[in-house]
Amino acid sequence: MTKLEVWNELITHLPNRHILQTWEWGDVKSRYTWKPEHLVWVQQGSDIQLKLFDPHNDYRLSNLKAAALVLNRSIKLMGYTIKVSYVPKGPILDWDDRKLRQKVLQDLIQRSRKDGTLFIKIDPDVEMGYGLAGQEAVTDCPMGSEIQNEMSQSGWRLSLEQIQFRNTVILDIKKSEEELLAGMKQKTRYNIRLAQRKGVRIRNGSKADFSILYKMYAETSVRDGFVIRNREYYEDVWRTFLDNNFAEILIAHVDDEPVAGLILFSFAGKSWYLYGMSRQIHREKMPNYLLQWEAIRRSKNNGSLVYDMWGAPDRYSEDDSMWGVYKFKEGLGGTVVRHIGAWDFPIKTGLYSFYTQLLPQILGLMRRRGQDRTRQQVGL
Repeated sequence: MTKLEVWNELITHLPNRHILQTWEWGDVKSRYTWKPEHLVWVQQGSDIQLKLFDPHNDYRLSNLKAAALVLNRSIKLMGYTIKVSYVPKGPILDWDDRKLRQKVLQDLIQRSRKDGTLFIKIDPDVEMGYGLAGQEAVTDCPMGSEIQNEMSQSGWRLSLEQIQFRNTVILDIKKSEEELLAGMKQKTRYNIRLAQRKGVRIRNGSKADFSILYKMYAETSVRDGFVIRNREYYEDVWRTFLDNNFAEILIAHVDDEPVAGLILFSFAGKSWYLYGMSRQIHREKMPNYLLQWEAIRRSKNNGSLVYDMWGAPDRYSEDDSMWGVYKFKEGLGGTVVRHIGAWDFPIKTGLYSFYTQLLPQILGLMRRRGQDRTRQQVGL
């Protein structure tokens, strides 16, 4: 087995595994200023020890307790070179195990101190509860609050930079197709049937479709007001995961014209709707509804038990920027899951405070430049 295969096989046996902890994600990021580092925690006698991942080591799964893909990079800030570390959607472990989580977090801190890192960021999928604040049916997970309090007391800070969505919408797809349709809002079922009647068809895409996919994604970003990267980055991500059979492309057509698309990612019994794109034309034929229904069906067929629709508002309010997207996902029968979010541990507290004060200005400038670049690239 290659090191890629060994790593991915190992993490499939851990709870809370995520597509952003796969070898492929680190591989992509290594081409964009990040240096990936793969860590494992193994039981040795009565101790749990942190080790660098070695693909030639014959790991006993019964002794594997945790793992983390850590992304490291050096950046220039006001004439200084600083190093930051980020564990996307990790570390992965049994977060209910208090002793284990404390060991893993302490090891990450000590490693960052040794490397002279400014701060380390983590954002594991640790659940805070279900439903949005303001809804009638809201359920809290006491363990999530306990972990947040524990981290805060240990010096971790809720990050001002939530790189991934803090909340998401998930759909249990262990049910039959008939049960899944029955669990949708009536209007959603109607729109799926409407798309079918209006001649919308869904086909599998390929690398040959990257150009139209990016153009639709750019149009979506300009229309909905979010910033995207350049075309080369997305094509790199899509190609990497397609080549390793962790992604597939679905494209909705009206007649012979592509009008919407999505990239469906799947790993270890779960699927993610990470990238979606659509055009303004033919929206009245509801292509996105049929596209999502096909993605749900494909997820079931590839063995996934959960479909993660990737992103939800922070609160139950129509003035939230994600309200429209949330109502669409809710119509599909999805449930909001609230997570603890991204947390930073500052190693150099003074410089970290300066960094976090400067960060909103930097991000604002990057967003403005990014939106202008996207408009120019696709002629919008």
